[in-house]
Amino acid sequence: MRSSIITLFIDTSSSFLYSGIVKDERLIAEVKENLGKKLSEQALVKIEEMFHLAKITPKEIDRIVVVNGPGSFTGVRIGVTIAKTYAWALKKEIIPIRSLEAMAVSTKENKLKVPFIDARRGYVFAGVYDKDNQVVLENQYIELSKLKSFLEGKEENVVWIGNGSLLEETVKEYNPDILQIVEFTKERPPINPHAVNPEYLKRTEAEETKGIEAS
Repeated sequence: MRSSIITLFIDTSSSFLYSGIVKDERLIAEVKENLGKKLSEQALVKIEEMFHLAKITPKEIDRIVVVNGPGSFTGVRIGVTIAKTYAWALKKEIIPIRSLEAMAVSTKENKLKVPFIDARRGYVFAGVYDKDNQVVLENQYIELSKLKSFLEGKEENVVWIGNGSLLEETVKEYNPDILQIVEFTKERPPINPHAVNPEYLKRTEAEETKGIEAS
């Protein structure tokens, strides 16, 4: 009986495809590529190429860890759809992880971790985690100035993770530590693939516009 556990990781919450295969606590294959507007048509192709290079078939994986948002509305849907399709069709375990949590887990600095994603108009999707990746401030859609107010007095003990163009502070660019993310989620129970949905933390602009018109 095969004792190895093989995990597929997928993150398409931005214009990047981040994906990897972990076997026996080793990262045996990965792809980290900015696919831009070609994400929807290239993501699955790149993942299948990764399987081929690793000499592993999708049937051989045991678990799928997928980032389910927040982030790009389209990007998040792509990754979640691919993960759910694999999980449902092949009867594999699936475990979601939030993008901000994955960003924090990938950062090893002994400080407060503040992963954030530009939500435009002075707002961000953000959370605050301690050095052990425990939640200090829940993930939310928040005005950047209010987030900074929350962190007031703690600036010397903070590492920002995300898009540096938003801030004057030094920002660590997100580069997922796939092995660490998979390790972090290994004790999480799998859920029904149909129950895995994108978490946007806010409505789309189309939904907000429709809400205004309805009122």
